[in-house]
Amino acid sequence: MDDLYAINAAKTEFRECFNLGDSSKLLAIADPDLVNFTDRAPSEFGQSGLNGLRIRLENLFGHFTVKLVVIVVEIRLQGDIAYDYGWHDFTLTPKHGGEVIHRRDRYVDIWRKNKEGKWKLWMYIDNQDVADALPESELTRAAH
Repeated sequence: MDDLYAINAAKTEFRECFNLGDSSKLLAIADPDLVNFTDRAPSEFGQSGLNGLRIRLENLFGHFTVKLVVIVVEIRLQGDIAYDYGWHDFTLTPKHGGEVIHRRDRYVDIWRKNKEGKWKLWMYIDNQDVADALPESELTRAAH
């Protein structure tokens, strides 16, 4: 399988983990040495990163129905390492009533090809996106 296609397929599994509420899909594509730098969570490495991710996902899926849209800006391949970056656009619908939450995170994923030739999510980094700055002309107009 072409490497670019394989990473796109793994990213599809990532998305489906959220849309199906199935943490096992994400854990299946994660590297055993996962480095997890999830926003608003402690830095985690290896088994503790996998355990922390599983617990957070199960908690999320217990409280919300999740719709994830992945916006990949670019995937770059460099031998047995690859990375992609972009945005994860989440819609969280509370299972027990309440307001729907919309959240957009920017992310960087670093992938590593294992001995079997499969791409695994090695490093996961995300944080909540912020609104784009106003153009200079808008800032000048707002000051007057």
